[in-house]
Order: sequence, then structure tokens, then C-alpha cells
Amino acid sequence: MKILFLGDIVGSPGRKAVKELVPAIKKKEKIDFVIGNGENAAGGSGVTPDIAKELFSYGLDVITSGDHIWKKKEIVEMLDGEDRLLRPANYPAGAHGKGWGVYSAKGGTKVGVINLVGRVFMECVDCPFKVGRELVEKIRKDTPIILIDMHAEATSEKIALVWYLDGEVSAILGTHTHVQTADERIYPKGTAFLTDLGMVGPHDSVIGRKAEQILTRFITGLPTRFEMAEENVQLNGAIITVDEKTGRALEIKRVNEKLGG
Repeated sequence: MKILFLGDIVGSPGRKAVKELVPAIKKKEKIDFVIGNGENAAGGSGVTPDIAKELFSYGLDVITSGDHIWKKKEIVEMLDGEDRLLRPANYPAGAHGKGWGVYSAKGGTKVGVINLVGRVFMECVDCPFKVGRELVEKIRKDTPIILIDMHAEATSEKIALVWYLDGEVSAILGTHTHVQTADERIYPKGTAFLTDLGMVGPHDSVIGRKAEQILTRFITGLPTRFEMAEENVQLNGAIITVDEKTGRALEIKRVNEKLGG
């Protein structure tokens, strides 16, 4: 089976790219299941219930997130009631929502999805390695096809996780930095990996925001309003081909599509 995993969807330009490009990718590549990180889909920071529903209507089967999932308070109720919208699983007990699920892909094949967040250079949360392994053991009772969104800052933390879970999950895909890396590979025991999927949004920017405003902040150190950029909208992600019987990854290839290109 083929799974399309999208990088961080940023603001309205990112949502437009999902709407216009994902259907064609699904048709061309014969995609069976689509996952996308939506934590920045609302104006570049957070996601609202209406925007989550919008992304589902464009063909996403599951929306993962990260540390910005809490930016819009109105999302809390949806997190508690919508299994297809995930927050990182390694937030402490009592956090709203859930961080994993098992879903039915096209044809009825079960797909497990886990959302984790890193700890290096980020907030102190529960250990993603221990939580990840516990969830993998639980999900493997239902399906060997498991994908992890590792939303983290440090490349070392993402790479360490794939060595830790190699052969136990189908793929580990990094999000958060909004910059696609070129290190896609399948590890020795069959887990596909990419340090960062990149961004679905405006690439003539600084990770989605207007460059001149980011420059002002860096140069002056003063608080600056950050607005969404709009030019050169691209869709970054990866397509993972998985053996349905074993859950092992057979292929991983990066996706780079330009809106209007």
C-alpha cells in the first residue's frame, strides 16, 4: 500500500495547496492513505475545528500536530471528540485528546498512526522513546503498519528514534522545522525515515512567514508581528510504500509539488 505523509501545513496558502494538489497526487500515485501535520494550518500557528474539517474534506485521513496544537483554545473540544485529529502522545496524563489511533485505509487495511513530540530544545514532556515503544506494542496487536510523526527540533533526536524502533514501525517522519531534508532511506530492519518532511506553504519566506518581518526581529531583537507569506507555494512530503503483511517499508520518496507549477 502507498501512504502520503505531508509536512507542516502552514496557513491558508498551505491549505490551498492541499486542496489543489493532493487529489492529483492521490490519483497519479494510487495513494491509499493520507496523513498531514496541521498544527500551523490556522494563520501559521495552531488549528481550529473549522480548518481541521476543511483539511479532512480535502482528502486527509489523519491530522497530526505538535507543540502548537494548543494555540487555539477552541480546538480542545474537537481533540476530545475527533479520533482523526491527534496531539502528541507523550504529553502528560490529563492532556486533552489522544496521540495515536488505528484507522482503515482504502480497501480496509488497518493503519496505525502515532504522534510524538521531541524534548531537545522544546518543552519538557514525557519521554517520546518510552511512550513510542509502549504504543507500538499496543498497536501491533491490530496491525503491523505503523507510522510515526516525530515533531522535533533536533535531528539527533529524530534519528535516534528510528534506530530505537527500526523494524517495529513502517516509517518515522520528522516534522517541525518546515525545511525538507534529503536523507530519506530505509533502515536495516525495514523502517523508512526522513528527518523532516518540509512544509506545505509559501517557500519565499522564512518557514512560512514574511522574510522582512523575521529579519527585523533577528536584527533588532524587538517584538515583531509575523504575518503569513504568500509567494511560491509548494507541497512537501513523502510517499511510503509498505508491505501490508509485514509492515516493512519497501520504498520512500520525497514529494515536491509547486502550486500552479
